[in-house]
Amino acid sequence: MSPTLTRRRAAAAALTAALLAPALSACGADDEKSGAAASPGASASAQAKAANLTVLAASSLTDVFKTAGAAYEKSHPGTKVTFSFAGSQELAAQVKQGAPADALVTADTKTMDGLKAETGGATVIAKNRLVIAAGKGNPFKIDELRDLADGKIKVVLAAPEVPVGRYSKQILDAQKIEVKPVSQEPNVRAVLSKVELGEADAGLVYKTDSAKSGDKVVSVDIPDDQNAVASYPAATIKQSGNGEAAAAFVAWLSTPEAQKILQDAGFQQP
Repeated sequence: MSPTLTRRRAAAAALTAALLAPALSACGADDEKSGAAASPGASASAQAKAANLTVLAASSLTDVFKTAGAAYEKSHPGTKVTFSFAGSQELAAQVKQGAPADALVTADTKTMDGLKAETGGATVIAKNRLVIAAGKGNPFKIDELRDLADGKIKVVLAAPEVPVGRYSKQILDAQKIEVKPVSQEPNVRAVLSKVELGEADAGLVYKTDSAKSGDKVVSVDIPDDQNAVASYPAATIKQSGNGEAAAAFVAWLSTPEAQKILQDAGFQQP
């Protein structure tokens, strides 16, 4: 090969390399940008899997949701569920005040309906009924709603703005039974506690709560035609920073696994 031809080929190769360099550099930059763009997605996914959820829930769900929460965490590694239990009216106030939380479960649809601006669509995940919780051994032999009108019996009820208090008023009014409670409590657990401690002789509570008291109280069933059905709707909270994870938890509450936990605790199908 002549020296002249060799020099020409070397020059052509150098020119080609010079022309390709910017394109290769641009591709590398695009790849870096692509990698940078992918990182937030991967990070978000990891964050969703490791979400710390705060769920506001009605007091009557205290025991069963502790079991449900443990089951959910087991089947969703990296997710932690923390519950805050209170009367539904208290929970509603917290949501309206912007308390940091991801999901809400109330003991009535009326309370949830009043929070449509703050929550996503609600789904009823369980139902419940009322019973009379009589003191240990049922010394007053209470066996029907009408017995609660006896002035000798100290009856405690939930306040009327509380779902269980509203249900109690509803069934007593329907039977034209006048009861003068010795106190009106902020949630169903407070009503039950008064009876358990002997500070009241009887109270109206949810069937599931009374069942958890063992022999501390006697549960007196109320006939269906004199009773009220409590519905428990669940919804995400719009201001949640864990929207996807919160929606996943709310959806899980309607799955066979969650429904079995609820029904084993005495809740009825939605």
